Amino acid sequence: MDSQGGPYLNKSALCSPLGAARLCQIAMGCAVIAMVAHTAGFSGSHGFFCMAAWCFCFGMTVVVFFLDATRLHSCLPVSWDNLTVTCAAFATLMYVTASVVYPLFFVRAECPYAGCDVRNFRIAVTVCSILGTLAYGAEVALCRARPGQAVVGYMATVSGLLKVVQGFVACIIFGALANRSEYYRYVGTIYCVVVYAFCFTLTVVVVVMTVCGRTKAVRCMSFDRFVVVCTLLEVLLYLSASVVWPVFCFDTKYGSPWRPSSCPQGNCPWDSKVVVAVFSLVNFALYLADLIYSQRIRFSSHRPTNSRA
Repeated sequence: MDSQGGPYLNKSALCSPLGAARLCQIAMGCAVIAMVAHTAGFSGSHGFFCMAAWCFCFGMTVVVFFLDATRLHSCLPVSWDNLTVTCAAFATLMYVTASVVYPLFFVRAECPYAGCDVRNFRIAVTVCSILGTLAYGAEVALCRARPGQAVVGYMATVSGLLKVVQGFVACIIFGALANRSEYYRYVGTIYCVVVYAFCFTLTVVVVVMTVCGRTKAVRCMSFDRFVVVCTLLEVLLYLSASVVWPVFCFDTKYGSPWRPSSCPQGNCPWDSKVVVAVFSLVNFALYLADLIYSQRIRFSSHRPTNSRA
């Protein structure tokens, strides 16, 4: 017991649906890492990405659970509710990706040379990874702000969660750009890269301001208005990039509308260009949805009341 007569540990972090979800995340993360390190194995860039994703999410969840259970998060200069839902949303995306990539590259119907034990362990890893995805998704669902409820933090709203997805999609675009995309050949594609980097930076700034509780840092306008202005700018920039990139990559004057037959599978610049084009459209749609929801949040927060009537 502390000096105020309360318990040292936060019981709601242990005995609640949210606490159960986090315990499940830790259990699934521990099981995945143990099985991969023991028998399932990993190799190559795809395997290292999956292992890094699982280890990062496991470590992050352990820290979050420990700080919440011991109430030590009150010592941190951050908005705890915004931070935890941001971490959960990011971990969900990481687990979804790893749950798709790992079985795609490592699970086969037939037994590998090392025996059926390896295949069975890899199937078990995939199952535990999917269960971990559901556990992180459950935390996001439990923390998400619902209509008619008081909004605890911006990151718990649909607009805030979309910010996390936008940043994750931007990371996929950057990965494709770094994989022999040949973006440096034309001014138009360089412009697109600048757009991707600028929008990603702007999104990170909004998330960091929210998590650090610095929403009052913008003095010339309210934070919700600042979010709407930034999102509108990002929508316009991504719209331009979604048009310019395909023109300079797939028009016959600059590139090829079809995949070259001489291009090696898995190491082809044309494939990277397609990935960038597709996810540019995906992020444009996400920013457009974000703009709609941001405007709704701003409108509802400034809706006139009848208190003066």
